[in-house]
Amino acid sequence: MHLPYIAGMTWGWTGIRGTWGTREAQESMQLMEQRLAVNWTAITFAALQATPQSTHIPFSDEPTVTDDEVRTAIDRAHALGLSVCLKPVVNVADGTWRAHINFFEHDVPCEPTWGQWFASYTQFIVHYAKIAQETGCAMFSVGCEMVNADRRAEEWRELIRAVREVYTGSITYNCDKYQESNVTWWDAVDVISSSGYYPLGTWDDQLDRIEAVVTREKKPFFFMEAGCPSREGSQHLPNDWNLVGEPSGEAQVDWYREAFTSTASREWVRGFMLWDWPATLYAESDALTNDDYCMFGKPAEAVVREFFQQHS
Repeated sequence: MHLPYIAGMTWGWTGIRGTWGTREAQESMQLMEQRLAVNWTAITFAALQATPQSTHIPFSDEPTVTDDEVRTAIDRAHALGLSVCLKPVVNVADGTWRAHINFFEHDVPCEPTWGQWFASYTQFIVHYAKIAQETGCAMFSVGCEMVNADRRAEEWRELIRAVREVYTGSITYNCDKYQESNVTWWDAVDVISSSGYYPLGTWDDQLDRIEAVVTREKKPFFFMEAGCPSREGSQHLPNDWNLVGEPSGEAQVDWYREAFTSTASREWVRGFMLWDWPATLYAESDALTNDDYCMFGKPAEAVVREFFQQHS
């Protein structure tokens, strides 16, 4: 499978109900396309399970965006000429990172099980795979950074089989940073993707490691997530969104320049879906004091635009 270069941006996280159908959301997506020269977007949202050991994912409940909001966002992206990856994600309502969703390796009476969780997770994912099919999404992500769940290879294979019954586009799984070589079921997806939050000064070493996986699996690869807050110190720990530091556009620029320079010579890296562009943007006049991942109005915006113009 040949994968054209993905010059993409994640849009809409976390998908709060009532925020995607607004004029602000429409303007946000238009600005994303205009300012960054993107050719793809990942329409990305979360459903919340109560705790890491809960086995029910109430994806039709608030605060998750409605199906109509999802369809509206996809339609808007398509109207702008963007290819779409639909990316439903499970989060934990108590704030625990989804990587820590976990159950006993062997079932124990009266305790929650992997089987129960995957049954609910499959309903969640297949529901949105149907919407991805109906709306013509070019790609669908079956999961994101599920580090403890990654070892459950047969459950993932069964889930992907269920997705293929309702969706005919390309399927990917977004593994977490450093986990590319730990997923044993890459053969079940069409495209390998991962979260590229690698510290400044380590990109070449990490790409050497990932390349071995891509070569072995003979699958296309891109970074489904990658980004760095505009915050002093974040270039050295880009995955820590709570890192304490002063706003710094230069820290973000330094990180992007290295990520782009290091990957430019690696033909097997078929692009980025950068993190992230919210449905409701901050005022551009506030850009220099905003220290989050979005690069709207910040120095990194020009770096991203130039790179994407060269590759899309």
